[in-house]
Amino acid sequence: MSGTAIFTAAATNDTNAIKAAIASGASLETKDDQGRTPLLVATYKHHTASAALLVAAGADVNAQDRLLNSPFLYAGAEGYADMVKLYMNAGADYKVYNRYGGSALIPACERAHIEVIALLLSDKNFPIDHINRLGWTGLLEAVILGSGGAEHQQVVKMLIAAGANLNIGDKDGVTALQHAKSRRYKAIVQMLEQAGAK
Repeated sequence: MSGTAIFTAAATNDTNAIKAAIASGASLETKDDQGRTPLLVATYKHHTASAALLVAAGADVNAQDRLLNSPFLYAGAEGYADMVKLYMNAGADYKVYNRYGGSALIPACERAHIEVIALLLSDKNFPIDHINRLGWTGLLEAVILGSGGAEHQQVVKMLIAAGANLNIGDKDGVTALQHAKSRRYKAIVQMLEQAGAK
């Protein structure tokens, strides 16, 4: 089986071809012209069955492409909870960051991927207060880029319950509470104030 066959199989979710590629000793870490491994190709397409076969065969869930996406980071950002769980169980490295210097949690908070957030927060070792290159934590991103509506209120509630540091400011020292006030997100303001945010 040629080196490109495993990429085609991953892109089309052809599990039989993936099994054949693995059995014939195909490299799981070979990269295409965009720096993607077969597992990352399967992740981009949300082909969980193919991803599970590749992970079981030892594919690296932390291998990054030219955009600095890894299977774990991309699945988190896109809300692919089934894949996030698979990759966490396979040893996702929480210190591998995306092109913004962010963790899987930060874009998940922006996009209100509730199930992904719950999975990440279920691991006490997950760096809940990681700050990306923009100077934002998951909480700041949820408030600054979120809608202030019910989904983002749920995100803030989850972060509070998980023990997030509510008083980390952005690069200008502006906290999540201050951002929520300036955006008139009353429900979020109330939640943060009740939790002791400044």
